[in-house]
Amino acid sequence: MKKRIISLAFAAVLALSAVGCGSSGTGTGSASGSASGSAQASASGSASQEEGTDGKVYTIGISQFAEHGSLDNCREGFIKGLAEEGFVEGENLKLIYENSQADTGTAGQIASNFVAEKVDMICAIATPSAASAYNAAMKTDIPVIYTAITDPVMAGLANEDGSPVGNITGTSDKLPVDAQLEMIRKMLPDAKTIGILYTTSEVNSESSIKEYESLVGKYGFTLETMGISTISDIPLAMDSLVTKVDCITNLTDNTVVQGLATEIAKATDAGIPVFGSEIEQVKNGCLAAEGLEFVSLGEQTGRMAAKVLRGEAKASDMNFETITECGLYLNTAVAEKLNIEVDSDYAATAVEIFDTIAEQ
Repeated sequence: MKKRIISLAFAAVLALSAVGCGSSGTGTGSASGSASGSAQASASGSASQEEGTDGKVYTIGISQFAEHGSLDNCREGFIKGLAEEGFVEGENLKLIYENSQADTGTAGQIASNFVAEKVDMICAIATPSAASAYNAAMKTDIPVIYTAITDPVMAGLANEDGSPVGNITGTSDKLPVDAQLEMIRKMLPDAKTIGILYTTSEVNSESSIKEYESLVGKYGFTLETMGISTISDIPLAMDSLVTKVDCITNLTDNTVVQGLATEIAKATDAGIPVFGSEIEQVKNGCLAAEGLEFVSLGEQTGRMAAKVLRGEAKASDMNFETITECGLYLNTAVAEKLNIEVDSDYAATAVEIFDTIAEQ
């Protein structure tokens, strides 16, 4: 991965409190909108295949579970990956984008609507959307391509050998837990207990916690977890969690990431750092992450989708893929705010360093 250094100098202490990534709302309605910049989604008209100057126009329904940076980056990468493979919106591709705003019932409605409109493919971003899309399309010939699924096997979307359970495949954003724990130990040599805030209904979070439980002892940590049901549970849960831990590490938990601002504010008030799981969380106030680059994950997913659209492969025949390259992301403004000294040699290994906290 190409190294990009924004700044190696420690920024002055910021007076503003940490802000979150993406929306902090939990709306139950479906939010239609733009798929990304130059790729504007159009939900009008029939989703049936049309004929254009270059031949068939394919329609893909994009179902995104929540609105926050990492999932947005997956969508951006997915569209980019398709374009690189010759599927460009406005030429031979039509996109319908729907966001369920972290509501599983809405995710199911979106998937059912896509099936009723007879789209050529469903792209499902995050585990609840993928499960809904698979169930809705199961008795059709509509392939489902997913992304940002931590554990496709545990989610019931793949077999133990990685093969699909049906006409569905995609990419996993499995966290590099071992590398994350090694990073935390390097940055906090005296820390003893790591906390994790997670949503009890998210299968991906349960899978990640199991891996953390199996590895924390290797680095001399103990683990304290705190489960929540909705974003409104975060303040009270954090009030309890910060009294028991030396730091907090995030998962790719959609509800927690939507409430990142609250989580970080509570932790900062207690003088406790929060470690992220990807670049967007570090931009928005987490101290550091040994994380994945979600645009790249989306691009990988787009390339898989292109193979299916071209008829080169069937989703039912393609094992899910993982992105293997992770890197250190660091926010020196957060380090300064919490009086945490980061070794300059270690900082120099970072893929990207931020010296401000992004305003959202």
